[in-house]
Amino acid sequence: MKTLYFLAAFLLAGLGLQAQSTGQQAKGNYQLAAKFSPKKLEKIIFSTNLDPHWLKKTDQFWYQYETTGGKNWYVVDPATKSKRAIFDLDKLAAAITVIVKDPFDAQHLPIENLKFTEDEKSVQFEVKSSVDVVKKDRLDKKAADSLEKKTHYFQYNLGTRQLTELKDYEKPKRKPMWASISPDQKFIIFAKNFNLYWMDKANYEKALKNEKDSTIVEHQLTKDGVEFYSYGGDGNGETNVEQEKNKKNRKPTFVLWSPDSKYFMLTRTDSRKVKDLWVIHNTATGRPALETYKYQMPGEKEAPIREMVLFNFAEKTHKKINTAAFKDQELSVWPAPAKQSSRDDEFRPNVWHGTANKVYFTRTSRDLKKIDVCVLDIPSGTVKPLIEERFNTYVEVSRIGLVNGGNEMIHWSERDGWGHFYLYDGNGKLKNQITSGPFHTEELVAIDEKARVLYFSANGREAKEDPYFMHLYRINFDGSGLKLLNKGDFDHNMSLSDSRRYFVDNFSRVNTVPAAALYDNNGKKVMDLEKADFSRLMTTGYKFPEPFKVKADDGITDLYGVMYKPYDFDSTKQYPIIQYIYPGPQTEAVNKAFSRGMDRVDRLAQMGFIVITVGNRGGHPARSKWYHTYGYGNLRDYGLADKKAAVEQLADRYSFIDINRVGITGHSGGGFMSTAAMLVYPDFFKVAVSGAGNHENNIYNRWWSEKHHGVKEVITAKGDTTFQYSIDKNPDLAKNLKGRLLLTHGDVDNNVHPANTIRMANALMKANKRFDFVMMPGQRHGYGDMTEYSFWMTADYFTKYLLGDFSQPVDITEINRDQEQNNKSNAGARRATPEEEE
Repeated sequence: MKTLYFLAAFLLAGLGLQAQSTGQQAKGNYQLAAKFSPKKLEKIIFSTNLDPHWLKKTDQFWYQYETTGGKNWYVVDPATKSKRAIFDLDKLAAAITVIVKDPFDAQHLPIENLKFTEDEKSVQFEVKSSVDVVKKDRLDKKAADSLEKKTHYFQYNLGTRQLTELKDYEKPKRKPMWASISPDQKFIIFAKNFNLYWMDKANYEKALKNEKDSTIVEHQLTKDGVEFYSYGGDGNGETNVEQEKNKKNRKPTFVLWSPDSKYFMLTRTDSRKVKDLWVIHNTATGRPALETYKYQMPGEKEAPIREMVLFNFAEKTHKKINTAAFKDQELSVWPAPAKQSSRDDEFRPNVWHGTANKVYFTRTSRDLKKIDVCVLDIPSGTVKPLIEERFNTYVEVSRIGLVNGGNEMIHWSERDGWGHFYLYDGNGKLKNQITSGPFHTEELVAIDEKARVLYFSANGREAKEDPYFMHLYRINFDGSGLKLLNKGDFDHNMSLSDSRRYFVDNFSRVNTVPAAALYDNNGKKVMDLEKADFSRLMTTGYKFPEPFKVKADDGITDLYGVMYKPYDFDSTKQYPIIQYIYPGPQTEAVNKAFSRGMDRVDRLAQMGFIVITVGNRGGHPARSKWYHTYGYGNLRDYGLADKKAAVEQLADRYSFIDINRVGITGHSGGGFMSTAAMLVYPDFFKVAVSGAGNHENNIYNRWWSEKHHGVKEVITAKGDTTFQYSIDKNPDLAKNLKGRLLLTHGDVDNNVHPANTIRMANALMKANKRFDFVMMPGQRHGYGDMTEYSFWMTADYFTKYLLGDFSQPVDITEINRDQEQNNKSNAGARRATPEEEE
């Protein structure tokens, strides 16, 4: 046996993989990792975030919060600094049990869809019973899906604490996806056969009852819509068979209404010349099904053409607005910001950002180096550019803030290298810069026009904090009076009331228990609200991860990361290290606040690894513009040196990290980057699992790839404009592979096309490399119901090739155990008796 062990150790050492220094063969700790599956976490982690529902008449709000004791519902009055439970749960459970005839207790009340009544003196909610009844308005009462659980509707008076069953209650029908309702709720716009139609409220109510009602009167607004040059209703995400079958159905169109319901507008796209792309639904019932869709790739000249169309609904006329400025330009019309207190409304219209006579939008050049903030004058139909943004890399803007109907504007820009706010007059003349300094402002949260105060979120301003931690600030329009409103070395998530008097602050770090408090608009704490209940989680042996800071490969730039250890960590042992990565530039895969999503980091570490996440130059946008655009023009290799440098520094710092056993994994951009790491640094990174990677960014979507890598605009002497694109690809380096690589992809991924991974596999085969490739049948980009399978496949791969443990059986028993338990827990529903159905 000793001879066999030393032979195995010798073979592993030949791969750069070593058994642990204890002299014992390392084993993957499947039992520990299985304790933290998503299904199990649902039973040990409860509410981690307080989600306030602000009321309309006052600054009060209500929220639901769950602990090991069950769910409870509270209403908070900031004016009186009081929090009280909405219900006496014991009495409520008893009263509901009497009516529903299913047994309930205070800890197990299945209250759904709670909302306040208009007078805010009562709440309404629903409770489903175990009884099956025929669905209302169901034409075929014998169909397989004709049954549903009987729903009881209740109203609860907050003052008297009396419960009333609403026996004849007609729940408002949920707005169908195809309906765009005018703000006055009198008219509905929708798409059909690639054109626009409208109906009035009476006919809409018929459609809510029966979509196929032959008496519904529809009116056609446009007649020139055709496939791929429509006013809405293109069948994205449908197979060719489904598109043909559903083409005459009502479909959605993204319409923005004027506040007075007299006009609406939309952006119409001509994609007829954009080339087709396809995926095949191999797991479709019967014959495999083809899905065809339009998809422009980087550098292709066949671009979608955007048009802005304004409709005068009163006169039933429309016209195309002249917005021309750049070739292949993009148009984006902003919707109006929604009120916090409107989130529970049954009806929320899509209104444009502006006034009855003005609407604000942007037009952007194809190379994204030029953006104009424009205003459309509705009566005349003329466009006026107000603010011009120009930069040598891509430009980003956010929705402008309107002051006094647009007499002044607050604009966000990175023109000085940091994201800041600027005050303009209504004609686009700069008045002054509002915020300044080496920090990043994120969101325009609210504007107090009367006090001339701006509320905004920002990060990177507070000394000795992780620069990614978000805070809420206020500042005067003239740039004076900057004030931090929620102190504390945490990442903060804020919800400000419509009155701007109070805000709820959720705060945590990756290594603290999440909590929530109420503050006023001067930053004074009104009261503590909640702290998450981690009592069950801690009994499992859970331990918080550890934040760390290292230098980038330049030795200057600070990078911030998080280290996840096995909960049975032994500092005398050496562990392989795995990086979970996402390279940006939209974000970095580094949690800042506590997260329930442990799959890719905490749970993987329990197999017997050190798992880290760390940023890289060219990653997160919430730092300087220099940091964010570091990878511009080098979208394959820009973050790799930093990933390698981070591991090297941590291995120097901690003896328990084995720098000879380095793994790397990621999905999408992380799938692309993990494979690139294996090819650019083949002697350093030994094992990778790469999911759904965009390995050839020349066949990924034009918008993302041209934006972050860059595209060259070429204008000839005749004035003709073309775009040139070139980028390094992973398959170009296939010959460099030395370690173990697992590639995975969904076969119906219509975001990052499977061809990305298939071409990577092709290059590896032609280079005579051994590797592994798994196609995920029937899965889109995120792997859907195969997410758990993907995790255990990843865990297996690292267990084999970093630990040398090949003991995995054919069955993934960890998934089977969860499924068996769930199947058992779903039993016990009963059908209604004839008397109960009546």
